[in-house]
Amino acid sequence: MINNFNLDDYALWTALVTPFDQQGNVDYDTLTTLVSEQEAAQNGILLLGSTGEGLALTLKEQQAIVEHVCQLKPSVPLMVAVGGSNLAQQKEWVSYCNQLPIHSYLLGSPLYAKPGAVGQTHWYESLLNESAHPCMLYNVPGRSGVSIPVQTIENLQAHPKLWALKEASGNITQFEAYRQAAPNLALYSGDDALMPYFAQAGAKGLVSVAANAWPKQTHEFVKRSLSGQHPNLFAQWTRAINSLFTVANPIPVKVLMHQQGRLSSPLLRPPLTHLELTQTDCITTANDTILSWH
Repeated sequence: MINNFNLDDYALWTALVTPFDQQGNVDYDTLTTLVSEQEAAQNGILLLGSTGEGLALTLKEQQAIVEHVCQLKPSVPLMVAVGGSNLAQQKEWVSYCNQLPIHSYLLGSPLYAKPGAVGQTHWYESLLNESAHPCMLYNVPGRSGVSIPVQTIENLQAHPKLWALKEASGNITQFEAYRQAAPNLALYSGDDALMPYFAQAGAKGLVSVAANAWPKQTHEFVKRSLSGQHPNLFAQWTRAINSLFTVANPIPVKVLMHQQGRLSSPLLRPPLTHLELTQTDCITTANDTILSWH
């Protein structure tokens, strides 16, 4: 139990978008509403991940966002992303967030450098040692440029602060290798569309992009995936979810949320731009499909 939350009770964590106003500033009023929506759906909340454009924000903005959400005192747990390539800076960030009423960290692989098993073990161990809360490691080679070696997971699996792993390589074989290397580690899918498959392979839950647009429906999707009693889930959801990844995340989901009237602006921080999405029919159709899903 961490601050009265058992993290294992939350099978769905929403990688929350960061809303901006027409001038490109963080829209805190909308952020408050988005947190309330996730709270109502009983989804855990991840702040400042890649979906939240965390690395495009200034340190002051990052701090202000986490502090703002903490002051809301949501009835669901809060996870904060830790990402970059400077270990000293990431340790400082963890130390800062340790002082706030959060409940977990998402620890990303160091960017660009592409370290091997020894370097990644040192990276993660340093952050785990700094953390006051349980941590979820994040395997996302499409963004970091390198996978977390299985050896690194084996090296760290007994660490008292290591709670979970988000697997977002899209490779079920990689997922299985991690599961065998650390059978007591909670594994979460980092790919919305693959959740039914990962559930069959032993996943505990999902860290989701789609839950931004469809909080309650995605919660039900995860629940049904984990039950194993709905064989048509993949066919029902895959086209809708894939529409959110036709260009770089989180462009489509922010455009969709703007269409839904839930974001005042579809703006993103450079180098991402909503102008990248030139065809929006697919997300409009997806929205109609999911909102009528039952």
